[in-house]
Order: sequence, then structure tokens, then C-alpha cells
Amino acid sequence: MLKGLGQLGDMAGMMKKAQEMQTKMAEMQDELSSISVTGESGAGLVTATATAKGDLTALDINPSIFHPDEKEVVEDLILAAIKDAQVKAAERSQSEMSKLTEGMGLPAGMKFPF
Repeated sequence: MLKGLGQLGDMAGMMKKAQEMQTKMAEMQDELSSISVTGESGAGLVTATATAKGDLTALDINPSIFHPDEKEVVEDLILAAIKDAQVKAAERSQSEMSKLTEGMGLPAGMKFPF
């Protein structure tokens, strides 16, 4: 298409690929907002739901764990469920991004700034 232009032709191709990738990245960010993951602790007594972007969207606590003398245990279970959901969100996000980059010839495991 751009024969005779040497490196300018390569640059045009790279710019086109960069624009395509930018568009796909924006679409992927929207998709990550709609993907939900659930983390849990205490054998399911506390569950936390987050988007694949890591935004906490729900927290469910089984009422059987509410004993005034076990306040610290409940707090630990809540934190553990939230951390589990965040880890799963990060893994899912990376998995979705890997699907995007596979077809674009980018190195496997490439980290992105989000």
C-alpha cells in the first residue's frame, strides 16, 4: 500500500494498530465494569462481590456471625472476603486483557497501566 515510503509505511501501520488497540481497550474497560466476581471467607459466611475492575458492589453477611464478643472475627471475615474478591477481580481482568492482546501480536503477560 505504501511501497517506496520505507519506514513511513511501517509507522502508518503501527499508528493504525495503536488506534485499533486504543478502541479495543476502551471497549474492554466497559466490559470489565460489567463482569462480576465473588470472594468469600468463613466458608461462605461472608461474601463480597466486585467488578473485574475491582469496584466492590455488594457485601453479604450471614446473620449467624453477629455475636458482640466476636466483633474482631467478623471484621476479619469481612476483610478476607473483600480481599478475595479483589484478587479474583485482578485475575479476571488480566485474563480478559490477555484475550484482547493475543490477537494483536503483543507479548504474553504484558502489563497495562490499569
